[in-house]
Amino acid sequence: MISQTIQLSLTPVFVLVAIGNFMGILTGRLARIVDRSRRLQDEHGATEAAAREAIVEELTQLSIRIDRINRAILLLVTAAILIGTTVALLFIDKMLGINMDGIIASCFIATMGLFLSALVQFLLETRLATATLRVPAHYLQSSGDQATGRE
Repeated sequence: MISQTIQLSLTPVFVLVAIGNFMGILTGRLARIVDRSRRLQDEHGATEAAAREAIVEELTQLSIRIDRINRAILLLVTAAILIGTTVALLFIDKMLGINMDGIIASCFIATMGLFLSALVQFLLETRLATATLRVPAHYLQSSGDQATGRE
């Protein structure tokens, strides 16, 4: 009976591993955004009006990205707690002989909902990151194009 319960708990444990890996990615992104934000805040006072406006705009976008990542991390932590609860309930169900199938299924479904919601937040954050990235046109031209004046 216990060996069967351990086998049943493998799927939630794999989900927990995926959640942990995803959290690692998000915290890495968050660290880079925070570093960039701090660097821009240091530059803010030493810039003139036109450059300061560009800094304020980028800081605004970074703040939104930070919020999205924080939201995704909160969703993932909640999902991890629920998946741990699911595993515990699997064992309680088998050891005590209490039929908790509905509760276990609900916990697992809620975990998947939270995980998918975190993925949506990640998608929104990466879309914002790529939308605000502006590569100057002169970087997109080869040296031959610049010499001949082609565009």
